[in-house]
Amino acid sequence: MARIIGAIATSHTPTIGFAYDKNQKDDPVWGPIFQAFDPIRAWLDEKKPDVMFVIYNDHITSFFFDHYSPFVLGVGDSYPVADEGGGARALPPLPGHPALARHIGQSLACEEFDLSFFQGKPLDHGCFSPMSMLCTPGQDWPVPIVPLQVGVLQLPVPTAQRCYKMGQALRRAIESYPEDLKVVIVATGGLSHQVHGERAGFNNTPWDRQFLELIEKDPVRVTELTIAELAELGGVEGAEIIMWLIMRGALSACVRRLHQSYYLPSMTGIATLILENEAAPPVAGEVYRHRARMGEQLAGAERLKGTYPFTLERSVKTYRLNRFLRDMVIPAHRELFLQDPEAAYARAGLTEEERDLVRRRDWRGLIHYGCIFFGLEKLGAVVGVSNLHIYAAMRGQSLEEFQKTRNAQVLYSVASTDASKKDWAGT
Repeated sequence: MARIIGAIATSHTPTIGFAYDKNQKDDPVWGPIFQAFDPIRAWLDEKKPDVMFVIYNDHITSFFFDHYSPFVLGVGDSYPVADEGGGARALPPLPGHPALARHIGQSLACEEFDLSFFQGKPLDHGCFSPMSMLCTPGQDWPVPIVPLQVGVLQLPVPTAQRCYKMGQALRRAIESYPEDLKVVIVATGGLSHQVHGERAGFNNTPWDRQFLELIEKDPVRVTELTIAELAELGGVEGAEIIMWLIMRGALSACVRRLHQSYYLPSMTGIATLILENEAAPPVAGEVYRHRARMGEQLAGAERLKGTYPFTLERSVKTYRLNRFLRDMVIPAHRELFLQDPEAAYARAGLTEEERDLVRRRDWRGLIHYGCIFFGLEKLGAVVGVSNLHIYAAMRGQSLEEFQKTRNAQVLYSVASTDASKKDWAGT
C-alpha cells in the first residue's frame, strides 16, 4: 500500500524561479534561497519518493474566473510550463501519475469533496518555482507529481478548517492506494505578503515564525482562524498558507521537523520546511473499509449491459480524441476537418486507431474506445448525422428499427437551424 513518508512546505514566489534561472546562487541576495533548498534536495535524494502530491495555486494563468473552483485535481500524464506573459521557462514538462490521481479523486469524492479535474493545462510559478529548486531536472524530472490547484484568489475561498479536513481525507486516499508507493506531500505558498493596494509590501516576520511553529506542533489552532484574521496577520495574498494545512492534515499528529528556514529578501517571506511523518501503519480493516466505501456509488453498474460510465480512467485515456471532438464547436477547427480531415487529425495528434474510428463514423466503436457521447453528437452535427442516427448505430440497428422504439418519429441534432437544413446522412 502507498504511504506518506513526509512533507515539504515552501513558498512559491516567482523570485525563487528567477534566482534559479539566473543561477544566482553566489549572489548575496539570492544565495540564501539556494541554501534553504539544499537540505530538501538531500532529503529527497535519500528518501527517493515515488510520487509528489503538490498543492499550489494558479495565478490566473491556466485558471480564470470564467470557471474558478475551490479544489482542482490534475489527473493527466504531463504538465508543461505555463507562459505567464514573458515566455515559458526553459524547463521540461512535469510527469503526472494518473493512476494515483484517479484513486485520490474517487476517494475524495466519496468523502464529499466536490472536485474539478484537469488535464492538458500548463502549470505556472505556483508549482514550477519551487519544483525547479526541489528537483533539479536536467533532461527529465526524477519523480512524477499529482497537482492540486486551490482557488485562493477569488472569495469565497475554502476555510482553513476545510483545507485541514481535506488533508485528513487525502491521507486516507493515499494510504488506501494498493500499489506500494512512497509519497511526499508538497505544500506551497506564503508566507506573509500582500501585492495589491496601499498595503502592498506588507510583511509580518513575527507572525511568519509563529505560523511555522504552529503548523508543526499545533495546526488545529491555525484552522480556527478566519480568512480575514489570516489576512490581517500575513496580508491578503499571504492567507494562501491555508494550503499548508492540507499538507499538515495529511500527516499524523506526530511529526519530526528535519529542516526549517526563513528569509525575507523583498516582498514575500520565503520559508522551507521538512516534516517527516511518524504515522503508524493502518489499523485492522480500515483500508479495506475505505476502499469498499469508494466503490459504493458504481457497485452494480457492471451489470448494465451496453453501459460505459465515463470514469476518470476513460477520460485520461481518450482526452486527446475527446478534445478533437469537442473542438468541433470552434469554427476554424471544424472547417479544417471538413476541408482536409487528415490535416485535422495530424494537428490533433490522433493515433491511427483514433483516426480510423472517426473516418468510419464508427459511433459504437468510439464509445467502446472511451469517447463521451456529447463529443459524438458534435461530430454528427458537423457531418450531417442526426442524434437518432447515432443512437441507432450504437444499438446496431437501422434508423427505422430504432424509431419503432420511440413514441414519435423525429430527427434532431445540436446543429444550428441552418446547418440542420442539409439532408441527414445515413448510417
